[in-house]
Amino acid sequence: MYVRQNLRWSIIWRSAWRSVFILTLYNLVICWFYTHGFNHFSIPWQPVATLGTAVAFYIGFKNNGSYDRFWEGRQIWGGIVNTSRTWAIQALEFVTSRVDAPELTDVRPQATARELTERHHRLLYRHIAWCNALRLQLRLQRDDLWDSDVAPFLQPEESEFMRQRANPATHLLRRQAAELRILREERGLLNDFQHVNMMRTLERLFDLQGGCERIKNTPFPRQYAFYSFLFVCLFSLMLPLGLLREFDQLGPGMVWLTVPFSVLTSWVFNTIEVVGHTSENPFEYQMNDVPMTALCRTIEIDLREMLGETELPPKTVPIQDILY
Repeated sequence: MYVRQNLRWSIIWRSAWRSVFILTLYNLVICWFYTHGFNHFSIPWQPVATLGTAVAFYIGFKNNGSYDRFWEGRQIWGGIVNTSRTWAIQALEFVTSRVDAPELTDVRPQATARELTERHHRLLYRHIAWCNALRLQLRLQRDDLWDSDVAPFLQPEESEFMRQRANPATHLLRRQAAELRILREERGLLNDFQHVNMMRTLERLFDLQGGCERIKNTPFPRQYAFYSFLFVCLFSLMLPLGLLREFDQLGPGMVWLTVPFSVLTSWVFNTIEVVGHTSENPFEYQMNDVPMTALCRTIEIDLREMLGETELPPKTVPIQDILY
């Protein structure tokens, strides 16, 4: 996610120079042919203006749909952050040595402070591993970053087991549910009410994960994306043909003004189309995507601080104005 208020000129130029170069070359060729007697391909301005209006409406519609996908992705990850805090509070406050369920306390020994600490640690660290595993799945980075971003929060055998799964995030939540069952049935550290509430939190996490997977696995409709690009190209090709006669009427040599005005107008339309294109998939590793790395780090800091840890990792900072 780009965090600077204004785009740097270097970024604007890097994204625009190819289209500007091609448009300039095309417009120069058109003007050269027109000034050397090949003026039969000049067309009236009115149909070009009508086409431009239609294209503007179309790419605006496409951009709205693209932004909706980005905003939904950001809302989902905001829900993951909040639900993670809820999970941590439930794990710390529900899993205690005393449980209000007489049928579970008559034969089971009281949990020691060390056992509770280990279970709290395991429940929260496994959740941090889930957040990072989901991020790596969405960005298709599992093989590259698993050892550094997921494995440190799991036991070695559990990490290796999850690594081999097709959907590690799902199996990590499944393991959390199994842990809750053990706490309820075998250890007596959860009563029915607490167990149900924590299972609902896991259900909420499953819903959020499913929302991410829906956006990731459902591409933006190609008919909207392709025709938007096609219409912008068609308008850019026709624009100088409609401007030639208009500028030629202003006086000798004025026809060459077609080049800067046509290139500028075409660049604006092309930039609007590119903005919509870059917002289609918010879970990549691009400049305008959801900053999942920073959000995962926020979750890690919050949960580890709730555990009482003091040696916490630093917050993720932007790299060249981009927060990943």
